[in-house]
Amino acid sequence: MNKLQVEIGEQLHTRKARRVEQILRKKTGVDYVSISASGMMLIEWDDNLTAIPDITESIKKLGLHIVGVKNAHEPTQQEVNDSGLSFLYLLGENTELYYAIISGACWISGVVFSFTVAFENIATILFIIGAIFGGIFTFSSAGKDLLRGRFEIDFLMLFAAIGAAILGHWGESALLLFLFSLGHALEQYAMKRARKSIAALSDLAPPTALVKQNGELKEVHIEALKVCDIIVVRPNSTIAADGVVTNGTSPVNQAAITGESMPITKRPSPNWENEIEIKKLLPEYRVFAGTINGNGALEIKVLKEAKDSTLSRLIYLVKEAETQKSPTQHLTDKFEKFYVPAVLISVILLLFAFVIIDESFEQSFYRAMSVLIAASPCALAISTPSAVLAGIARAARQGVLIKGGRPLEDLGGINAIAFDKTGTLTEGRPTLTHAIPFGTITKTHLLKVAVAVEALSDHPLAAAIVAGGRKELGAINIPEAENLKALIARGIQAEWDGSVVHIGNRRLFEELTGVPVPEDIDLKMSELESDGHTAMIVHQANEYLGIISAMDVARPEAISTLAALKKIGIKRMVMLTGDNQKVADSIAKSIGITDPLGSLLPEDKVTAIEQLKEQLGGVAMVGDGVNDAPAMAKSTVGIAMGAAGSDVALETADIALMADRLDNLPFAIGLSRKAKLIIKQNLIISLGMVALLVPLTMMGTIAIGPAVVGHEGSTVIVVLNALRLLKYEM
Repeated sequence: MNKLQVEIGEQLHTRKARRVEQILRKKTGVDYVSISASGMMLIEWDDNLTAIPDITESIKKLGLHIVGVKNAHEPTQQEVNDSGLSFLYLLGENTELYYAIISGACWISGVVFSFTVAFENIATILFIIGAIFGGIFTFSSAGKDLLRGRFEIDFLMLFAAIGAAILGHWGESALLLFLFSLGHALEQYAMKRARKSIAALSDLAPPTALVKQNGELKEVHIEALKVCDIIVVRPNSTIAADGVVTNGTSPVNQAAITGESMPITKRPSPNWENEIEIKKLLPEYRVFAGTINGNGALEIKVLKEAKDSTLSRLIYLVKEAETQKSPTQHLTDKFEKFYVPAVLISVILLLFAFVIIDESFEQSFYRAMSVLIAASPCALAISTPSAVLAGIARAARQGVLIKGGRPLEDLGGINAIAFDKTGTLTEGRPTLTHAIPFGTITKTHLLKVAVAVEALSDHPLAAAIVAGGRKELGAINIPEAENLKALIARGIQAEWDGSVVHIGNRRLFEELTGVPVPEDIDLKMSELESDGHTAMIVHQANEYLGIISAMDVARPEAISTLAALKKIGIKRMVMLTGDNQKVADSIAKSIGITDPLGSLLPEDKVTAIEQLKEQLGGVAMVGDGVNDAPAMAKSTVGIAMGAAGSDVALETADIALMADRLDNLPFAIGLSRKAKLIIKQNLIISLGMVALLVPLTMMGTIAIGPAVVGHEGSTVIVVLNALRLLKYEM
């Protein structure tokens, strides 16, 4: 199944978006359509049954102005020439707002003149002019709806305004169209702010790059960059591609991609010529398109083409997330399906109220129009989409990709979080933790022997010992070992400085000596192992030199993050790991995990998530997006760590933390809770206004003017309330 993103040049009212979805779903070959109020459309289609030109032509027939089309398999923006309604926008993209202001000025002037009998005709003319400017866009939209046999809110408002004018209420007619157009224009303006926050991502990557070819620099468009090209990034300029640093050292600001506030110092990878996968690189070696270089020049080997870069994937997925509806939005959509017909039936009945009660048709008609305006659910329709869009935009700016309204709402309701251990709560690679000499042996000698021998091995623990040992020894010269021999399930053997060296477990030395290892060594080994360390004995010639140990240590930010999660009310924090229970208990105790579960197979992790959901309800699973995919799929919300550079992590998770850091997790939960609160507030405001205005208009207590003010005022309030999410901070 193919995915197509279509960006249209206007924000859509929720009901109009829903109607367009229904029409396009009937097209042969189209299986799924979802449209956001901001004008982003996601279409899933079968290329055996239809094609992109056919789909875009169907969209144009609906009167929509297409700005761009993007295929998921070809994530490069394609501009589409389409005149649409451009003839209406004589004063630019804010023309509707300007027209509304002109309409308001005419209405206010008309009110002033209406107080003097001699100028009543001038007042009427001003009201008519105000109504024309206020109704231009409403008339255009209502006309298109009528041609397709639809009666939407624009038509109903226009009908109410014409009715008021026929009855001689020119001032109220002009006021209705003025406030309706002003509310619509302000709603569009506010939604554009949230949309621009997301669109700003597209401007991060530079249009060109400097490619190094045969010792010379050549400027090329970023679309022309190929994998393995070497590009040069000058100081204080933007990096053009994802890749590995080959030359130069410089701090790089990655905030736009990962949300990290502090620049990360980048340096050349010692093995850059053989690097092919950006995800496997250490943070100091890899760079991303759209990040900003500091005061040093860098040379970078391109590892991803522009269309496949992390930035391109991020932009695509954020725009796709705009179209994903939240549970509350689905609920309001269902509510409107019954509510709108009920309102129309009520209005029709009110039109004939004069038959039953002692009043004229004009009075019944006027009341019916007032009720129609009061009951229109504009604020209800926009209350949730505006909050979802603003929440997604704010999260993206922080380096958190929230893939739609459902995970945005669900994350705020979780009671427990399950963490994968390796690479999530821990660094994901072993580190040298102890070097304990025995007898007269010095720590320096112990480390020299261990580093020399382990340097011959390709085991991950050996790499940790070599890296940690060299760091501690500094510039001390270490003679090389030779004749390495692997001793399966026991350790290794090599020759160093004229004698044989063995490094391994108790079993190795019991076989060599025929007796148990010395008691003090055994006790120290047991102590280290109980704390989660992998301990090894170092033996040279006939002498025990000491013990070295390594372990996958906890992330520096793990303790503070877990403390922050506890503070915001997360009841249980569970660690899922395949390590033995002793190791799990040791790490959990040191960082603040409440429930360590060890010795788990992948299927056991899934079972653990299911049990937690039964006990506590909402459960989030935090992992790397690959090995933990089954457990993440079972959780309420799946969260991928370190998704920058990893297409798999970006695709599998509901929420992706772009930086390889846990710190953004409390922010994401806090943002979700704030979004849920704002959605609830918006629902109360929108439904409360309807509940207040409808009885008052039915009883004739208030007329069209106050009903319009309440109706449009509540719409603007809910949108502005939603935009508060753009400024959210923990």
